[in-house]
Amino acid sequence: MKENSLIGGEPAQEQNPEKASPTKTNKTSGLSSWIDSFLNLISAVPFGISLLILLITACMIGMVIQQQELESFSGYYAELTPGEKIIYGRLGFFNIYHAWYFNLLLLLLSLNIILASIDHFPAAWSYISRKKLTASPTFAMTQKFREKVEVPQLDRKQLTERAVKAAKHLRFKVRVTEEEARTTVFAERGVWNRLGAYVVHVGLLTIFVGGYLTSRGYTGNLQVAPDQSENKMSQAVFNLENATNQFAIGSRDLKLPFTVEGVDIEQKLINKDGGIEVPNTLDWLTRIKIHDEETGKETEALIHMNSPFDYRGYRLFQASYVQMGSARSIKLRVTPATPAAGGTTEEISIQRNGETKLSDGTRVKYVEFNPHITFTQDSKIDFGSAQYENPGAHLIYITPDGKEGDVWAFNEKFIGEISSAPFLKSKFLSDPKYQFVLTDFQKVGQAHILSVQYDPGAKVVYVGFTILCLTLIFIFFFSHQRLWIVIEDGKVHLGGDSNRNRLGFEDRARKLADLIRGTQATS
Repeated sequence: MKENSLIGGEPAQEQNPEKASPTKTNKTSGLSSWIDSFLNLISAVPFGISLLILLITACMIGMVIQQQELESFSGYYAELTPGEKIIYGRLGFFNIYHAWYFNLLLLLLSLNIILASIDHFPAAWSYISRKKLTASPTFAMTQKFREKVEVPQLDRKQLTERAVKAAKHLRFKVRVTEEEARTTVFAERGVWNRLGAYVVHVGLLTIFVGGYLTSRGYTGNLQVAPDQSENKMSQAVFNLENATNQFAIGSRDLKLPFTVEGVDIEQKLINKDGGIEVPNTLDWLTRIKIHDEETGKETEALIHMNSPFDYRGYRLFQASYVQMGSARSIKLRVTPATPAAGGTTEEISIQRNGETKLSDGTRVKYVEFNPHITFTQDSKIDFGSAQYENPGAHLIYITPDGKEGDVWAFNEKFIGEISSAPFLKSKFLSDPKYQFVLTDFQKVGQAHILSVQYDPGAKVVYVGFTILCLTLIFIFFFSHQRLWIVIEDGKVHLGGDSNRNRLGFEDRARKLADLIRGTQATS
């Protein structure tokens, strides 16, 4: 009956104009239906599996196709065919972890996990909050595991005591419910296994959040040389121009929240007589000191192969080195230039950028090292190459009375070559006070290059994977087992099921039935 017929017999078509029109109601209903359909789709498990497959596929593409933030990208890009450059570039495969569709997949999958969890959690929680504590023989006999035990010599109370003792012996938690016609012993174990899937969801979401934070990080290079400080790292930037055959290579400086001071660099060589190339190197060692302006603290660190250093979310690890040769330390033989100069021959050793004293108090400073000395047309020293062909060390000495000398120390072989050129001999081997001979040196590159990685999501990802792994172990190695033991005088009906590992559950339930029969002892 219509409302207008109840309030005075008004015609049906003359309704209150303030009431919602049927058209508006239909529009509202249509919008609500569309929202429900969208939520049903985005919370569906098959939709989530499809998203996960797409996300894994995108990650595999990122592993197969080299990403543009890597130093070796320019060489990789140059080897691609024009068609590959265009297709990969337009699809965003060179920077796939920052592509809009990759982030969209992460967002949709996260929403799917959250909504699916909200949708299915009440059913899982009901196993904990609303346990079925009573059952009938018919209910027990409809379970996937069912067995009937007859012990006519025992009454219901005695059977209940035996069933409870047997269930506890097999590590079930027991709840006893007495009824007029029967007693129900509800035995279960591993009920929290029902919530394992939701902890897995928490682990996955934690990994996704960490992955997103990681994508907001950056990686760059920092050159470290002794007695030099730097608070900026250089990041290579590749700007693909319309995804065609050309790309622009550039770099940008990113300021660090601390200053890195080079203390020492060392290179362990396989053959000390060889060069400093990678095949002849066992390890590169970089000793640094971090000056943190915010905390006012200084932190020393040693970085070498497979031994990075983490500081305030930044990871510093050995990446490369400057191939121009240098010397970590030098050994010199110092001889008075003339008998009139006085003194005796001495053997001294000086660290890079360091100094030492002679017996007469003269200070000798190690300024620089040249692995392959050549001479320009105006007889100036030049760097020939990175190879240790004609090595030399630039020195400055200061006598006790304040007089300075600026000299170069060469090895015996090169001194002989210079001596054959009178002009060079008069310029480089005519110091009035001392003659310095380079007898040995420890080879090392001019500088080491550290890769600096800022990854704000690394710890979050580690936490997520820890949660995921531990929960998966809990889920697959344990199960929720429920058993209803319905007891009447002389009769026991057992029925139950397990959410996984059904064979193990049935074996345990049969042992319980044997214990109730008395055919197996509870020792």
